[in-house]
Amino acid sequence: MTRAVVVGGGVGGLATAIRLRAAGHDVTLLERNAAVGGKLAAFERDGFIFDVGPSLVTLPHVLDEIFQVAGTSLDEQLTMVRLDPQFRYSWRDGSRLVVPDNSVDTAAEFDVFARGAGEQWREFDENGRTIWEIAERTFFAGPMSEPSALLQRMESPRDLVDIDAMRTLRRAARDTFDDDRLRQWAERYATYSGSSAARAPATLACIPHIEARFGCWYPMGGLGALRNALETVAIDIGVLIRTSTEVVSITSTPNRVTGVELADGEFIDAPIVVANVDAQHLYDDLIPDSAAAKDVRKAGRSTSGFALCLGVRGRTENIGHHNVWFSDDSYQETRALDAGRLAHDPTIYGCISAVTDPSQAPEDNENWFLLVNTPPGVEVDAEHYRDLVLERLATHGVELRRRIRFCAHMTPADIEHNYRSPGGAIYGTSSNGRRAAFARPANRGTKRGLYLVGGSSHPGGGLPLVATSARIVADMITDDWS
Repeated sequence: MTRAVVVGGGVGGLATAIRLRAAGHDVTLLERNAAVGGKLAAFERDGFIFDVGPSLVTLPHVLDEIFQVAGTSLDEQLTMVRLDPQFRYSWRDGSRLVVPDNSVDTAAEFDVFARGAGEQWREFDENGRTIWEIAERTFFAGPMSEPSALLQRMESPRDLVDIDAMRTLRRAARDTFDDDRLRQWAERYATYSGSSAARAPATLACIPHIEARFGCWYPMGGLGALRNALETVAIDIGVLIRTSTEVVSITSTPNRVTGVELADGEFIDAPIVVANVDAQHLYDDLIPDSAAAKDVRKAGRSTSGFALCLGVRGRTENIGHHNVWFSDDSYQETRALDAGRLAHDPTIYGCISAVTDPSQAPEDNENWFLLVNTPPGVEVDAEHYRDLVLERLATHGVELRRRIRFCAHMTPADIEHNYRSPGGAIYGTSSNGRRAAFARPANRGTKRGLYLVGGSSHPGGGLPLVATSARIVADMITDDWS
């Protein structure tokens, strides 16, 4: 068995460790925090539980693959609930759009919302379907070190046009929808992935199609239950997991890695090192490489966020598991974020998982997780911005301030500190620009035996992409070391 060390116990690290161990490698996973999971984390207080990282599961079959290689399944490990409705969207003029878990009903809801919008949604969804089916067999099929890798997987030159990378998502929204509110709805799928609607390619239109086609899922017990299941399965098949263990250096010869050095001076030798850390931290600190670090910075950071965890008394009418309250002006919001400023009227995302899962809050209470996008690295006066977010929410008719039992917050600085993600970038690198897919750090590192997995490398951030990254890296290692 070839020895492999995985640095970082986020989802990418756990998934890669499981795959490598199932393939017969001797695997040690090292996590500097007291618990594995990375951004797949939960906050608990006074009987309230909040998912403070990912809050839903899309493409559950991608996660199921990880459990399958370990001899089990997602369904055996977790009780998964397919949410219906998926999202509730609100505007300050009082208009609301509820998106069901059914394409026929969704088109009907769009038609009720705005005359002719049902057919426009079908057009947008069909474009998303085309993009997804191309991306699945090209972009997600393997490593992406250079454009030729993508071209080799394309069936025809038409794929280059149909993947819709030449338009921005904002342009696609304007070309499809007549109603400005629905354009704002479509643009949300850029910020949803840490990017800018004005700069990210229309390729991101595949995300709402994925939700409509494969569903929005929730594991009972919260997303922390998914983290626990991954950890349990990893241990069961023989992965050695060491938490509260900090790697300070990846050691190497001029051509290959030789292992890792820990903060206490211990050395672990291994010819394979998988880095489930931010690529900038990797090339700045763990295995310094100025040229590689420079390339990482060129890729650009994803947005960060300001989050509130609110224990709320009582029940709220017309609230869903997933909710979005839009700003009055998406252009001002985008301009502020792109310029590195906090938005004065931010779009607010709210997850109240107790709507689906009563275990997440005491009886007759609700667990409100609120998130607004911020630029990476921006300084936030937490108390001031908390008050602004709650005031803006109140102008939507959702007054929580007199019902709050407690309020905890998380700023970009907190995210950076907790996960060593520069600027607190939630998704690592952004999807801004036509060449964003090629600008991300490669899965193969700069020395033999070094591999990158996770949100800052190909194919990007978010649970399904990070899980895909693990499969790509495990396959590369199998090819390189068989």
